[in-house]
Amino acid sequence: MKENLFEMGANFGDEWSSDNKEKPSKNKTTEVKPPEKHQLHFAKEKRRGKVVTIVKPFQLEKKALQALLKVLKKKLGTGGTIKEDTLEFQGEVAELLRTHLENLGYRFKK
Repeated sequence: MKENLFEMGANFGDEWSSDNKEKPSKNKTTEVKPPEKHQLHFAKEKRRGKVVTIVKPFQLEKKALQALLKVLKKKLGTGGTIKEDTLEFQGEVAELLRTHLENLGYRFKK
């Protein structure tokens, strides 16, 4: 293959790929912590005119996080989802959520 006569200074090594459909693997190794060791905090966002309450960061296994979400959704009577290490709940439920999580042994940042 011919050497390029025109170079723009970009260095395309072996790790470079032109396929933008490939997503780099996220090998995040998070250590699983007991509830007493968590330092959670709340965030509130408005999405499409509705309030979403966000609690993060949880250092739990995926199955344990799903079980926690299920319990909290039942207690709060609202919908919710998991996104990476956060739990998102529909509505402004921060006070109720705080009491339920504290009863389960979780701690919050001051």
